[in-house]
Amino acid sequence: MDSSIKDLLNFLTGSRSSFLASLEIEKRLKAEGFSYLPEGNPFKLKSGGKYYIRRSGTAVIAFVVGSEPVAKVGFNLAGSHIDYPCLKLKPQSIKTDKGITKIGVQVYGSPIISTWLDRELGIAGKVVVKTAKGYKVESVDFKKPVAIIPNVAIHLNREVNKGFSYNAQTQLNALLSVSASAENPLYNAIAEELKIKEEQILETELFLYDFAPAQLIGLNQEMITAQGLDNLSMTHCILSALLKCDKPQKTAVGIFFDNEEIGSLTSQGADSLLLDEILERICLSQSNSREDFYLALRNSFFISADVANAWHPSFSEKYDPDYAPLMNKGPVIKFDAYSRYASNAESSYHFIHLCEKVKVPYQKFVVRSDGTGGITIGPILSARLGLNTVDIGNPIWAMHSIRETGGIEDHLYLIKVLSQYFG
Repeated sequence: MDSSIKDLLNFLTGSRSSFLASLEIEKRLKAEGFSYLPEGNPFKLKSGGKYYIRRSGTAVIAFVVGSEPVAKVGFNLAGSHIDYPCLKLKPQSIKTDKGITKIGVQVYGSPIISTWLDRELGIAGKVVVKTAKGYKVESVDFKKPVAIIPNVAIHLNREVNKGFSYNAQTQLNALLSVSASAENPLYNAIAEELKIKEEQILETELFLYDFAPAQLIGLNQEMITAQGLDNLSMTHCILSALLKCDKPQKTAVGIFFDNEEIGSLTSQGADSLLLDEILERICLSQSNSREDFYLALRNSFFISADVANAWHPSFSEKYDPDYAPLMNKGPVIKFDAYSRYASNAESSYHFIHLCEKVKVPYQKFVVRSDGTGGITIGPILSARLGLNTVDIGNPIWAMHSIRETGGIEDHLYLIKVLSQYFG
């Protein structure tokens, strides 16, 4: 197995929430010599230096300082998001009825709800813990199946196979136990996991996840199935390329936002000042002129990487036949007349040129003229910063399902292109 694919499997399995995905990114950055920059301190950067910041415990921006001034040559930017549609726990909603312990959930983003039922589910996220010196934030992952959202029998719901709409408040409660004895069995389990007292738990931010690990499938093991390919797979491509980047001419920047699936309007989302601030601070570390920041932006390029919809043989009518990308046939350039994607003729050619340099095939996607597509971080940052932007992504099946499927060749292709891009 290719080492990049092996690392992708480990990355996906370790990224059970955006908080844990951020820690997985940080672990790899530190291993390759990237230094953490506290945002509350002045930036002191040197040419060839490797640095990163974390915002709100999730979003990460990592960069390698180029040999040329950013005002002169600009930035090479590539961005993705680390969150994915899922179910978020409502801890105060934990209740025991007739000996059965259940907990309420909120729907995060727009998952395909039916795929979450009758699955072995884990719980992971972060916990705020009281200490003698104040508080600290701990990650938690039970690393075992601890919950299930069972369907009701077809004998009691004859309409289930005709398309059934689940009520998130009443019908998506996760069942945790049929024999719990503690007053709050979830907090009791967290306390045992973290080796603390239950009263030390101040607050939690926890999510359900598919316990099945990421794995290869297919007669030739040419596909990968996992939760969160949208968009952790693109995150891994960018990160892998950035980790290989050494002494580039242009400052190389990998951006890993949170909260794209709920609109990006958070302090750690793309529709915030996060990227603006970091890029300007990089510029100011080289010059006292704010004018240089604007010059740098005009000389920059941004690759927005978010997965695309692969042609599905059972639903071929859902695609424009002239723009139906196939799995393992190369990364996809995405276009939209309403600018749901930021690609234009010039920016798409820039990406095509990169592909041709490293002999990687590419494809194009346009949604059917009688349909609408999703939106990415591309148009947001293109509008905010005036960046010349291309929207690309690898094709997958079942986007927003609890299990998505993509091609391993596409993953290797995109790492190759991004490695050329960062230099």
